Amino acid sequence: MDSRKLKILQAVVDEYIVTGEPVGSKTIMKRVSASSATIRNEMAELEKQGYLEQPHTSAGRIPTYNGYRLYVDSLMERDPLSDEEKRMLDSMLDLDASSEEELVSSASLALSQLTSCASVVASSAPKFSLIAKVEVIPTGKRMYVILMITSNGRIKNKTCRLEFDLTHEQLEFFDNYLAENLTGLPIDEIGEELFEQIKTAMGAYMMSLSPLLTELVTLAKEMTAKDIMLRGEKNLLTCKDFDQTEIIDFLDNRREIARFFDDSFSELQISFSPENDGFAIRNSSIITAPFKKSGHTAGALGLIGPMRIDYKKFIPYLEYFTQRITDLLSENEQNDENDQGGL
Repeated sequence: MDSRKLKILQAVVDEYIVTGEPVGSKTIMKRVSASSATIRNEMAELEKQGYLEQPHTSAGRIPTYNGYRLYVDSLMERDPLSDEEKRMLDSMLDLDASSEEELVSSASLALSQLTSCASVVASSAPKFSLIAKVEVIPTGKRMYVILMITSNGRIKNKTCRLEFDLTHEQLEFFDNYLAENLTGLPIDEIGEELFEQIKTAMGAYMMSLSPLLTELVTLAKEMTAKDIMLRGEKNLLTCKDFDQTEIIDFLDNRREIARFFDDSFSELQISFSPENDGFAIRNSSIITAPFKKSGHTAGALGLIGPMRIDYKKFIPYLEYFTQRITDLLSENEQNDENDQGGL
């Protein structure tokens, strides 16, 4: 594709993002030095190549999914943030947040307000989590709580009701086995294969301890599932680019969004609904970017909106927030270390 076609495609996408209306050749003439006839011919070629489409006869063109993909990958010129914009974004962050969750939540809320899209936060990738502690605690007659703590500070417990009371000997054996064999293990390695290994190792205790073991595997699966927090859902419901029935279906099954964060834990990602079979919202885009803590990815912040969003403006917002979160988390860790060193 020659440079003139690329400039025309870029101009069509930029204009369509602003107006939401099909773009004609006369509009493009303001940005591309060529006659109206030449531009019409080039737009017709771009349509044949699958980058533009004509919604109605004699109307202008609008970008296709392929047009958006080429635009964000190669043509888009991001708007750099001014110092004033950075101060405005900082004012929307809870810089005095007492926890990581509060800080990230304030960024998510700010992002949805700034963009009129939905914002989403996903928890850290499971591959960075090791089991720090597993313990079984008697809480009443035939009632036991399985407590699990991971290396990144997550704590989760699960109550298990048995048909009989366990003896002190049985509980001690189970606790010792878990401490010796699970401590330091990546949490996502707890599955059916390990389950069978533990069953064999339990020997004579297997029948009595099997219910606890089953609940332990379930607890590990729950902890490896990404936590998803969605803000600005109303922005999706009021967006004219979307079918409201699809939005309602998506909100009823919002955990499907978790699979779009697998790659975003390493770098900025832009995905479009045509690339993802089964995604409930047609004509949508998802932009995600990671933030870090202790040198590891701690989570990702993202936007869900129509394909017709202002990428060159919103992406700098998203990247600024994730970088500020990373910086603030590092500062807080350094302050904690300094405080401990002074004790």
